[in-house]
Amino acid sequence: MNSVCMINCIAIDDEPLALDLVEDFASKVPFLNLVATYNSGLDALDLLNDQQVDLLFLDIQMPDISGMQFIKSLEHPPKVIFTTAYAQHAVEGFNVDAVDYLLKPFTFERFLKAANKARQLFQTGTSSNLTENYMFVKSGYDMVKVNYDDIQFIEGLKDYVKIHTEGKTVIALLSMKSLEESLPASFFRVHRSYIINFRFLESVGRRNVIVSKKDIPLGDMYREQFMAKLGRT
Repeated sequence: MNSVCMINCIAIDDEPLALDLVEDFASKVPFLNLVATYNSGLDALDLLNDQQVDLLFLDIQMPDISGMQFIKSLEHPPKVIFTTAYAQHAVEGFNVDAVDYLLKPFTFERFLKAANKARQLFQTGTSSNLTENYMFVKSGYDMVKVNYDDIQFIEGLKDYVKIHTEGKTVIALLSMKSLEESLPASFFRVHRSYIINFRFLESVGRRNVIVSKKDIPLGDMYREQFMAKLGRT
């Protein structure tokens, strides 16, 4: 991008009215250059290969290939702001390092906020959406924000996880594997049913660890790597 931080972007959505809205909103933002709009990610491949595109406004729920599948298929994907009418996709969106997530119908004010996050990311190399500091998880019918720094440990159940924080416990419909892959480096899996946050680690025994006064088992298959992370043999 050039020195004035003009962001070249495209919008992909199978709904014409949604594309019209993004086009209208983008035209009002001085640093957004909306190069083209498409009804399908597949239609945008030629342009993505031929031109520099910095940012995608990308719908998730589309026929042929979803927005999530499309962005994962690109070898060098642009930054992405997801747009969708389905709140349950928010977790996926943040876990693939999206700049932001716009839930339809969104206002120009909300669109501008997302655009400003993208501009800050390009200008400084750091994102203002704090995706490194929190995540959203689906708990019941709600999307709940959980700060990574507040998580003491995570307990795996059959189809759910219990996220234990300093102030509350959140039960979320997530697998331990998918959650483990999205967590920062301060987290470590010590047992098939437990992931701990090193910030709250108090002591280590032969077969257990203590995290925030909670006795948590240390599984045989995790012990060697855990000790290595502690800097011990």
